[in-house]
Amino acid sequence: MHEEEDGSEAHSCTASRFVNSRSVDVADIEGAKEQASKLCGYLNKLSGKGPLRGYKPKWFVYDPRKCYLYYFKSPQDALPLGHIEICDACFSYDLDGEEGQFEIRTADKEFLLKAPSKQVMHYWLQQLQQKRWEYSNMRGTGQRDSWNSPTLAYPHTGLVGKDNDAFSFEKPCETMEKVRSDFSMDDETEGAGMVGAQTARGPSTNPLNFSLKNFGTELRNSMSHLRGGRRSVFYTSNSPSEEWELVDPPKDFTEQKHHPDTHRHSFGSAFTFDFVRNPSRPKKLLLGSGKLGRSAESSPVECNGSKSLEMQLRLQSQQQQEELSRLQQEEAKLKEELATQKDSLQGYKSQNKFLNKEILELTVLRRNAESREKALEAKCTALEAKLCQVESKYLVLLQEVKNPVCSSSEQSPAREVISRLLEDALQGENTDQQEHTIFKPNTVSEYDVYGFKTVPEEEEEEEKLIAKVRALELKSLSMTDQEVSVGVKWENFLSSTMNRDLVHSPELKALIRCGVPHGHRSKLWRWCVSFHVKKFRDHLPPDYYDTLLNVAREKPNPASKQIELDLLRTLPNNKHYASPSAGGIQKLRNVLLAFSWRNPDIGYCQGLNRLAAIALLYLDQEDAFWTLIAIVEVFMPRDYYTKTLLGSQVDQRVFKDLMSEKLPRLHAHFEQHKVDFSLITFNWFLVVFVDSVVSDILFKIWDAFLFEGPKIIFRFALALFKYKEEEFLKLQDSTAIFKYLRYFTRTILDSRKLMSVAFVDMNPFPMRQIHNRRAFHLEKVRLELTELEAIRQTFLRERETSQDRRSFVSDDEEEN
Repeated sequence: MHEEEDGSEAHSCTASRFVNSRSVDVADIEGAKEQASKLCGYLNKLSGKGPLRGYKPKWFVYDPRKCYLYYFKSPQDALPLGHIEICDACFSYDLDGEEGQFEIRTADKEFLLKAPSKQVMHYWLQQLQQKRWEYSNMRGTGQRDSWNSPTLAYPHTGLVGKDNDAFSFEKPCETMEKVRSDFSMDDETEGAGMVGAQTARGPSTNPLNFSLKNFGTELRNSMSHLRGGRRSVFYTSNSPSEEWELVDPPKDFTEQKHHPDTHRHSFGSAFTFDFVRNPSRPKKLLLGSGKLGRSAESSPVECNGSKSLEMQLRLQSQQQQEELSRLQQEEAKLKEELATQKDSLQGYKSQNKFLNKEILELTVLRRNAESREKALEAKCTALEAKLCQVESKYLVLLQEVKNPVCSSSEQSPAREVISRLLEDALQGENTDQQEHTIFKPNTVSEYDVYGFKTVPEEEEEEEKLIAKVRALELKSLSMTDQEVSVGVKWENFLSSTMNRDLVHSPELKALIRCGVPHGHRSKLWRWCVSFHVKKFRDHLPPDYYDTLLNVAREKPNPASKQIELDLLRTLPNNKHYASPSAGGIQKLRNVLLAFSWRNPDIGYCQGLNRLAAIALLYLDQEDAFWTLIAIVEVFMPRDYYTKTLLGSQVDQRVFKDLMSEKLPRLHAHFEQHKVDFSLITFNWFLVVFVDSVVSDILFKIWDAFLFEGPKIIFRFALALFKYKEEEFLKLQDSTAIFKYLRYFTRTILDSRKLMSVAFVDMNPFPMRQIHNRRAFHLEKVRLELTELEAIRQTFLRERETSQDRRSFVSDDEEEN
């Protein structure tokens, strides 16, 4: 039973004078950014019931995030009418059916589709097979970037995209790929022209194609179309299409028996095949025999030779020509039948190879699923064993605590159990767990998903234990129902905007304020940065970054020395920047050099290295370069990263004003004990909380920061103090307050609670108020800097005068 439709300002361009050359690893960048044509197009889908049942044109789009084939009423629609799960589906087509008709079978549904031609059908089938194979292989690696999408939502272009999870499955070998290639169909390249974004301007949807079942979806799609939403582009794999080749035909087709009669069979509407040849053969005509002979015999012959021999020869020649013409017609007919049979044989060969490949791939997919199941069972067994061990130790501990044995000469059993528990908690790996090579049951790995060390390398056992507990709590928080709900909301939002580009909207703003899932962060950050720097990039050549980088390398750069000194001091606790050979060091060097050449008045300022390093975790070099431009030239005021740090000083004054308004008790507490919290918060603003909060909170702050701008820094700075306000108020000593001030942000782990404080408790938060206070304090800071400069110049003149006087004093006078 077939499935029915279901609801479901701009700087002048000096770069044009530069030499057009390419950087060392531009090829790698372009390779990561290369975009293939998306898999989408019109197909006819069998739907409806009873007399209304028939084929209706639908717009199909393949989504690599879930391996879904969504179908829409038209390319302009935002919401799909339904989807087909390709990951576990099988494909088939029948030569006896209509041309271009094929079937997709899932676990409980059957979808009958029809392409405009056989070539288009073959293109769709080979592409869907390839996408299913790629998705299965990605799923087999165990990479999971969101709660309901086991594949990457969009390919990571930053450093974190190269990291692998703890799971280790066997990758597809070259032999397997060769076998798949051997079983491929003929390469139907003509079909690619009818599949892709350009086909959206092709056949429009039938206006009578209306379904009451999908009334709500079609109404929302109509409203979305009236709002002028644009279609987005969903890209498929960057690998080119396969080469298709044929194998020898099966023996069954060459051993068919010939029948005396001609039987013609139709395979689709394009081919008509004849499996047998006409056994009748024209007989050789001779003079005086056959029809001509009989005609000659029956003709009256006059004895006087009234009918001459010339007339008989002429008649015989005419009949031979007619017979020759008939033979030529039969020869042409036989050639046509032979060509038809060859087409039929070719069709069966293609179908046979397709079905063989389908069986092969489904077998491998089933075997991979069995391997995953066995690996999960092994992991579960190992975790259960470890749980039993821990439970037994805790039971012994509880029993010993209930009945303590106090002895001055011997260590109590409870202390021994506690020591063993602490030792097990700090142990990186268990020797008995090394047998499980597929899965590592350890709940906390050495590095988190961003590449930061989870446990520091300090020798103090207490610090290691605290870090381990913090990592466990963060992992537990990441698995809460609220985090799962956010992941589902993102999946639903991106599915509803499948045919449109992202635009600023309240819904997107609310989602970003909840945090962007790891799998979608590369795409969202790239879109946010492009939005903010569009006014610059539109007036610059495409190779602007490469040109800047090459010039910065070839010409003397006063900032290069300081950049080299700070590279390894940027993020020493992140594996991507921990050593000179780490993957992020060269990219960080390139970004900072190119930026210093674009902004010679800034050159390089300490802090820019950390901003670029964070951006490189999710973006490529060029996008990280534009992220620096967005922060320095768009978000922050002028002189924020210059030698005077004028803008940074102004923001600290503004932040103190906000503290007195939003948190008056805490501000008064700091004033009473003469604690200058700007000594700590200054770095928060300069590097946007890098190395100040745990990594999970850091990247959620950056999500909102890249979307909304600098007011996010004020929001979260206030939220951090609000989060720990009561703890600060309990401290009545300035030394204790300042000590707690230095590390309290590392004790905040609940990102959801912190974000609620930042975006709910801190409201209202108008940006106009920050602009007004910045203008007010800017004049005051400039006046103070002018006075300080005047005092400094006066001091220097007095010092020079004093040294001149001392040069004329005798040694005796100097001793006196």
